[in-house]
Amino acid sequence: MKTVAVIDYGMGNLHSVSKALEQVADENTRIIVTSDPDQILAADKTVLPGVGAIRDCMMEIQRHGIDEVVREVVATRPLLGICVGMQILLDHSEENGGVECLGLLSGDVKFFGKDLRDNEGSRLKVPHMGWSPVSQVEPSHHLWQGIEDNARFYFVHSYYAHVASEAVVVGRSEYGPGFDVALGHENIVAVQFHPEKSAANGLQLLENFLKWKS
Repeated sequence: MKTVAVIDYGMGNLHSVSKALEQVADENTRIIVTSDPDQILAADKTVLPGVGAIRDCMMEIQRHGIDEVVREVVATRPLLGICVGMQILLDHSEENGGVECLGLLSGDVKFFGKDLRDNEGSRLKVPHMGWSPVSQVEPSHHLWQGIEDNARFYFVHSYYAHVASEAVVVGRSEYGPGFDVALGHENIVAVQFHPEKSAANGLQLLENFLKWKS
């Protein structure tokens, strides 16, 4: 029996994520929601969700000692970051006046801005909320198996990732500026959108993560 640990540090969309994973898991995979470091470190794969302000997320992660647990996890097994759970993996976020993150991937999290506009000059609402197409920068990446290029996924965010190396970017989208929405490096994969809220495409992505052999 394989185990996938969804990390509970008090700030993730735990119910939706765990139920979506259970929907696509096979009979030999068990999904657990836990804040116990021993259970997380014993799991075969780990999911790091996140919603809300990144300052609060980082405070809770550090309070529970999850920061060091995540560092141990990614050294040996796959981890999927979702939404703020992706942003946490980068170096720094502009949110809340500036927050230092885990620094597992080089890059920053930036604010869309108060006067965000599209290519035709029309004002765009912030937060970016709704369905947007995702361009597959690396179509052969395991995350995209069975998913068409420019398939739509569900987003809710006011801040976006800009990574230092294009080599880790496997998916991008546009909302005003183009921005990095799917990352992959060694044992880490991460997405800005919410696969658990993205219907069939999101479920396929989660299934791809569960089947991934790093």
